Formats: sequence, C-alpha cells, structure tokens
Amino acid sequence: MGSELLEGVTVLDLASVGPAARASRWLADYGADVVKVGPVPAKSGVQIAPPFFSYSAHRRMKRVLLDIKAPDGRDAFLALAAKADVVIESFRPGVVDRLGIGYAAVSAVNPGVVYCSTSGFGQSGPKSQHAGHDLNYLGTGGFLHLTGKDGDGRPPIPGATVADSAGGGMHAVIAVLAALLHRQQDGLGRHLDVSVADGVLALMALSVDEHLATGADVEVGSNLLLGRYACYDNYQAADGKWLAVASIEPRFWANLCKLLGLEKWTRHQNDDAVQDDIRRDMAAVFRTKDRDTWVAELAPADTCVSAVLSIPELVADEQFAARGAFATAKHPTHGTFRQIGAVLAGMVPAEDPYLVRESDVTDTDELLAAAGFAADRITALRDEGVVA
Repeated sequence: MGSELLEGVTVLDLASVGPAARASRWLADYGADVVKVGPVPAKSGVQIAPPFFSYSAHRRMKRVLLDIKAPDGRDAFLALAAKADVVIESFRPGVVDRLGIGYAAVSAVNPGVVYCSTSGFGQSGPKSQHAGHDLNYLGTGGFLHLTGKDGDGRPPIPGATVADSAGGGMHAVIAVLAALLHRQQDGLGRHLDVSVADGVLALMALSVDEHLATGADVEVGSNLLLGRYACYDNYQAADGKWLAVASIEPRFWANLCKLLGLEKWTRHQNDDAVQDDIRRDMAAVFRTKDRDTWVAELAPADTCVSAVLSIPELVADEQFAARGAFATAKHPTHGTFRQIGAVLAGMVPAEDPYLVRESDVTDTDELLAAAGFAADRITALRDEGVVA
C-alpha cells in the first residue's frame, strides 16, 4: 500500500504552513504518526491558520496546543519530543534555541531524534535572517529568471508553489528519510538544515551546471529545455486551449512531423536558422483542430504531446482517476468534499472517506498523558493557559 512504510515513526511538526507543513503531510501519507504542535489561542496573538482544506486538511494527524514560551509549555514539548523520532520546525534561525526547544535541548532528552529545521535561506549565511515566501526563493534560486517573460519583460508568477513544495518540502522529506536510515546504524539522530533556496538551486542544476562547466550565459531560449527549438514548446489549438509538445528525441519528432503533415521539417529539428518557420507551420496546423482531438490522435502515437489542463480539467482526468489520486473527506460542518489523496508512490487511498475534524479539536490530553503527565497536572496546565 505504501501508506504503511513509516508505520511506528512519530513526527512532531511545529509548522502550520509552508514547506515544513508539506513535508509532514507527505510523511503522514507514508504512514508516520504526525502530531501538529500549535500555539495556545489565547496567547498566540495573530496566527496564520490555513483554510480547513489546506494541506489535505491535516488528515490522519493529531494536534496539541502548547504555549512553548512558558517554562511549563517548553517542558511539555520536550516531554513529547523525548518519545518522537522526528521534529520539524520552520521558525527563523535561532528562535527555537532561544525558546529552549532547539536541537541541543531536544537531543539532550532524545539522542536519536532527527531534528529538521526548515527555513528560507538556511541556518547560516548573510541572508539567513531575511523573511521571505515562495516567490522570493524562486527568484534567489534562478527559477524566475529562466521561466520566461511576459509582454513587459516581467517574470511570470508560477502556477504552483514550486519552492515550498519541491524546493523545501520534498527536500525536507528526503533529508529526514536519509537520517532515519542512518540512525539504524549508530542510533543517533541528526540536525538537518533544510534551506528552501538551496532546494530551488538543486532544481536548477541543469542550467547552473552548464554555466559552471562552460561559462555560458544561460538564458530563456538558449538551449533545448529553455525554448530554443520548436520541438519543445506550447501550441494553441482551434478551441483556444493549449498543447504541450516535447518531442525531444528524433524518432518522436519524426512521428510528430509525419502526423502533422510537416515531413519537410523532420531533418531540421535542431537547425537554428529555420526554427521560426517550423513554429509558424506547427502553429498553423495545430489551429485546425480542437485540443482534445489532437491529444487523441497524437498522444498514443509516440509524439510526446499532451494537453495543458486547467485545475477543473485535471481533477476529472482519467489518468489521475485510474491512479486513485483523489479521495473523499468528511468534515463535521463543511460536509463531504474531495481532496488529493496519498498519491506518492502510487498509494491508493482507503475506500472509507477520510475524517477531517474541526480546527478547534485537539488531542492534547491524550498526548500529554502518553508522555507521562498526570491528569491533575494537565488540568492545572490548562487552567494556567499553558495548554489548550
């Protein structure tokens, strides 16, 4: 099933949004027991609270509310961390140490803990204290510069939070899994310094390595994957919808040229002198039929052509349906709705709907009791506003 691969692994997640929250979502999908650690509402001030459906509504996760600025709240967190396998945090570098819940404090009570600090620019360097969001890290990592330009030369806003998801979230998951694997050898945990900007840099490896190796000034249109050739581009169909064409290999290009009636360009795939002419001819042919008609004709014929789908279209797409990509969730007040399921590694969601709880429902008593807190102490902490 895949959803049992991390069974028995406990994760404490101090993040509510961003790459760390995505990382814990994926770890939970692989079977980890994830506990979301949030602030006590009365003492938290203004806080970021994602909509109920965000991050798959934190399904299969438990929740505890602690005032970690209070000594007793810090002690409660350390008691939970003493029995955890992984801690994920996304505070600005240095904050967790000032709060007394950093790697040094947690590893003192749990030497085997894998402590993953996710931040925009990492725990070190001149930008480590800079605030930022997805767009900032994409800009720093070179992604925006090579994504193209709109009419006035402005880099477009990407259609997904690439930095948070691939640059940070997946980066964190890979690092956590590697550390858990190594812990099997020496029993010791690790402090992982996951930088979202570093993750974007890794995504840009093809272009960065080309520059480092050759000194080339890599720009939009400078190589095959950046739009230099007509065989790798987007084309509009008769209905105004778009097709993605990625006929890189010569045999795929030959197949496409034949089916489009453009055999004259088969031997000119990489001829810079005629790329504008090829694009003009291809654009003209694609405008003769609707997008889905072209996909039906070309996609099964080894041409590397696919539809550019909108969000409503992709959630109805037969490929994702066949892979069980979407699951049904039930919420006490919002009712039944669909959401992305545990799609990683082909995991199929359970037949029964995921049960999503109200945001004010927590597991604080259960989790603190399991950490060794007596019932009267939990009650006292709640009366003091340290837990909720």
